[in-house]
Amino acid sequence: MPCEVAQFAGYCDGVMKAIATARQAVAEAREAGQPAVMLGELIHNAQALKEFTDQGVRVIGSPEEAPAGARVILRSHGEPPETLERCERLGLTVTDTTCVFVRALHETVRRCAESGRPVVLLGNPDHPEIIGTAGYGGEWVHVIPDAEAADTLPPMTAPVLVAQTTYPPDRWEAALPVLRARYPDLEAKRTICQATSRRQAAALELARRADAMIVVGGKGSANTRKLYETCRAVCPRTLLVETAAEIPPDFCDTRTELLGIAAGASTPDWSYKEVVTVMNELEQNKVTEAEAAVETAAQEAEEAVKEAAEPAQQAVEAAAAAAEEEAALTEEEQNKRSFMDDIEATLVRIRPGQTVTGSVVQVSEDEVCVNIGYKSDGLIKRSDLSDQDVHVGDQIEVEIVKVNDGDGNVILSQRNIVNRKVWEELMQKYENNEYIDAVGKEAVKGGLIADAGGVRAFVPASHLAQHYVEKIQQFVGQPMKLKIIDVNKEKKRIVASRKEYLREESARKKEEAWAKLEVGAVVKGIVRRFADFGAFVDLGGVDGLIHITDMAWYRIGHPSEVLKIGDEIEVKILNLDKERERIQLGYKQLQSRPWDNIEEKYPVGMVLERKVVRIRPFGAFVELEPGVDGLVHISQCALTRVAKVEDALQPEQMVKVKVLGVDPEAHRISLSVREALADEMADGEPAAEAPADEPAAEEAPVEE
Repeated sequence: MPCEVAQFAGYCDGVMKAIATARQAVAEAREAGQPAVMLGELIHNAQALKEFTDQGVRVIGSPEEAPAGARVILRSHGEPPETLERCERLGLTVTDTTCVFVRALHETVRRCAESGRPVVLLGNPDHPEIIGTAGYGGEWVHVIPDAEAADTLPPMTAPVLVAQTTYPPDRWEAALPVLRARYPDLEAKRTICQATSRRQAAALELARRADAMIVVGGKGSANTRKLYETCRAVCPRTLLVETAAEIPPDFCDTRTELLGIAAGASTPDWSYKEVVTVMNELEQNKVTEAEAAVETAAQEAEEAVKEAAEPAQQAVEAAAAAAEEEAALTEEEQNKRSFMDDIEATLVRIRPGQTVTGSVVQVSEDEVCVNIGYKSDGLIKRSDLSDQDVHVGDQIEVEIVKVNDGDGNVILSQRNIVNRKVWEELMQKYENNEYIDAVGKEAVKGGLIADAGGVRAFVPASHLAQHYVEKIQQFVGQPMKLKIIDVNKEKKRIVASRKEYLREESARKKEEAWAKLEVGAVVKGIVRRFADFGAFVDLGGVDGLIHITDMAWYRIGHPSEVLKIGDEIEVKILNLDKERERIQLGYKQLQSRPWDNIEEKYPVGMVLERKVVRIRPFGAFVELEPGVDGLVHISQCALTRVAKVEDALQPEQMVKVKVLGVDPEAHRISLSVREALADEMADGEPAAEAPADEPAAEEAPVEE
């Protein structure tokens, strides 16, 4: 039986919208040069989130973890109002992907709290959606997981009952009578998403009919877990997987059993389609093996019968024909026949399938005549020649196709010889564990048909690449390296894997790359992905890590402040640990140090305009360049004395400063706004002197 996918499998509308909104936000952030972060996982599916983490979008636990000026993507489960307020205070750009059903739940809870009505919220107290929803009602909200916890609720008047949008409908129905018995004036507002109800109902209907069920989705997703529990309640042979690789090969025999497949609302379409593809491949392989076994047995039986009957039949027919012919011949004819028999005895004997060498005696547009030492010359069509450039007198190797085509002609072929040699070469490579060359020919159900020198090779969809392939058609016409993994010698067909070749080739390149690496060497690489603690760089088969502390000579919050995904950079190998497959790289080690030649770059007396980056009680720090800050002491902040630094300067303000002193060893630069302003004063009016009771700028404390 084929696999059957439950209706409403895969992404719901809310998740699709959240994914699309997040993609647009990441693109906008990239254009604006902003770092993009995700406050909590957008959805509970690691495979779907990989799309964003590969682009350098990291997941943070609180707004305070976001880099300055970052774009923050709020997850589809929603956040409490207090979180949005914190983002606003921190100056973060917010993209909210909260599901519309969750928003409606928030609004219901908010209105109840404002009117002073208590709320009973059914759901998992630790789930992000419940935490976010409770934030809209504060002390008016009472969260319980199910009806069994109703006894823990306090006395209330006219409470409102709501639920997590993914709450199982059957548990909602079970909770209603229990809570109404406890609170007769209870008002129930069913806030369960309709997509959740339909999805669970469809999965339940399929699970009742199926012999086995596979539920596909993130194991951390509450929606998927509830779907799994629903199916397992009526179909004990139910399996929860995140990828097709987790399915045991013998989980279900789809030739005789019905396999149902359901997917959670946060499961990408390609994820459950991969499961369908893999199960169809298993079915096809089993059917093919069974058919081959039946066909082989039938052929062997037929050949055995023929072999047993043919010799006796041929002997009888030959004896009868000889006796009849002998009786009809005259003495002269008998002498002539005896002479012809002697001549024929000198000729070669041939049979179909035999390979012989002959001499080309005639060449025409359509065929070639070959003398093979038989009483009749052999004919070979041009289309059956492996080499079209033949001439009279050439010696060529041919195979006997027919001894007599009905007109007394011997039919020859070279193509069969070539095909046989190709097959033998393929089998030799199979035995030697070598790769074969092939070209994609046709996309079929469950995989790709490839041409390996005239031999049909089937490549299952799950063996086309190291990741799931949705569009098999892209491989048609493409040359590829394959590894044979199974052989059908009777039909001369093979099953091959491109994934195995890619995997082994990747391992080979990794080994070669390791052999070339040495501590202290400077090599080129491509930035592939970011993590909070650094950037991973592809060194041509192996990845190395630039720790965030080795990216710049100044402090940074995230690797995206220095590098971009896809950048080709030079790095220095700081450490190698082949046993643990770890490579420590340095990027800043190849960059000039900010404090090198600092006295030449910022000589005393130089006036320049720069930005205030930090305010402290004793003064303001001004960034001269990344990694180099100078201090404007409080006594140098203005022409007149100020009680607080903030009275004269503010963070992010652009100011003109004059260099008073440079200490390269201590990494200190003293700056003055007062003297820069004094130099600009008209008519040469002298600047006011600093009060005598204030310390000199050089003695002020400096932040490292």
